[in-house]
Amino acid sequence: MKSIWRIHGIDHDLSKRGMVMGIVNVTPDSFSDGGRFLDTGRAVEHALKLISEGADILDIGGESTRPGAEPVEAAEELRRVLPVIRAVRSETKTLISIDTMKASVARAAVEAGADIINDVTGLRGDPAMLRAASECDAGLVIMHMIGTPQTMQKLPQYDDVVREVQTYFEARMHSLENAGISRERIVLDPGFGFGKTVGHNISLMRSLPELSVSGRPLLVGVSRKSMIGRLLESEELEDRDWPTVALTAHARDLGARVVRVHDVKPNFDAMRMAEAILA
Repeated sequence: MKSIWRIHGIDHDLSKRGMVMGIVNVTPDSFSDGGRFLDTGRAVEHALKLISEGADILDIGGESTRPGAEPVEAAEELRRVLPVIRAVRSETKTLISIDTMKASVARAAVEAGADIINDVTGLRGDPAMLRAASECDAGLVIMHMIGTPQTMQKLPQYDDVVREVQTYFEARMHSLENAGISRERIVLDPGFGFGKTVGHNISLMRSLPELSVSGRPLLVGVSRKSMIGRLLESEELEDRDWPTVALTAHARDLGARVVRVHDVKPNFDAMRMAEAILA
């Protein structure tokens, strides 16, 4: 069975070759690289570097979703991301994803050249987002999160985290299809670290094959996340890079088709090696 992701009417076959999504945070407060690429020129330079390292997608975001992050007004988010999207689009045909919870930002980003809408709320945070998604043909990333970035890590609880994420995906697929959105446009993200403890994250990683509802591809985003630091008992962000690579290879082995990472080259190589063995 083929694993297809339809983006702007073009079918991308992820069955044997997955995609690496490189992160471009145009923010002052993201947990890993906040402030480094707030300047448009630096953000564009970083984006082009990620492409040279093998990124299939650039995920550009102007609002941090780290635990406890404060909301950003739409006007400020647009001020941060639109110049970067336009500049990157003028330089490359590489797929661009807009990482946003706001319909107005998603619409403007797609008009500026973005190909994918990546919404950590699963198109639920903004009442206008579902319509915005249905009125374009961008690819969609539907993530699972409980609460908001401000509240999600305050004692998250589940009776069965795997089953509850699975049920959530089933409900979202139903809602999106009822809104006229074809399932081929959708990729599902379990939301590692978004309203989950380390134990929840481990359970989800072990059970990745069970989370592919309706045969939709899975995106895994664990790059440099706190779960790695806690498992390794280290507060140093640089200590999280190679464990991220290990998780990328493991996730691909378990069926993930897209990985979202800060450090593209080693994760690109890990994915290709895993696929060579899976072939």
